[in-house]
Amino acid sequence: MGSNPFHPLPLGFVFRSRSKEEKAASTDKVSLTDSTQPRDPQAPKGRPTPKRSESQTQRRSVANTSMTRKDASKRQRDERRVQMDKQRQALAGRGNERDLPARDRGPVRKYARDYVDARFNVAEFFLPLAVVILVLSVVQVPALQNIALLLWLVVIVLILVDSFWNVFRLRKQLAERFPGESTKGAVAYALMRSLQMRRLRLPKPLVKRGERP
Repeated sequence: MGSNPFHPLPLGFVFRSRSKEEKAASTDKVSLTDSTQPRDPQAPKGRPTPKRSESQTQRRSVANTSMTRKDASKRQRDERRVQMDKQRQALAGRGNERDLPARDRGPVRKYARDYVDARFNVAEFFLPLAVVILVLSVVQVPALQNIALLLWLVVIVLILVDSFWNVFRLRKQLAERFPGESTKGAVAYALMRSLQMRRLRLPKPLVKRGERP
């Protein structure tokens, strides 16, 4: 028989040839990618290295963001400083009443302060009297010690009587001047103020003793 020029090639030879071609093509693609765009060591795996212009833009945006945050923080500090200065001026009686702390704002609290500041309160003299009584009790003289004990009792009774009278009068005045409005906490606020010496009260007194609030 004569030789057949169209004799088919073995299957193994065909598959080996295709696999070699695919490997060569993939190797060429990898080499082209590596040569044209090398990966940055700090870039995440599987992602191309950003261009230099993009990196500079990102760094510039980060810098601008940090400066903006810094400016905002400085602005907040300045505003807080201005607000505290306004509050000090208001407490000293030289500023606007709306800059007072929340516990001192409002017409009800202002009237409670004026009511206390316009009269003599026994409780405001407690600290000076306490010093005098303490000195008398230290002296080793029985008569003076007895006087000190008696003074303690008299001062405590006077403070209690005066405080009850203030509570009664102030509640009545608040009900007449502010009908339908909430006066919660105003009486306790006034009592705490009456325990302080006049020159140490904050906000500073705005009425004179004996003056009608």
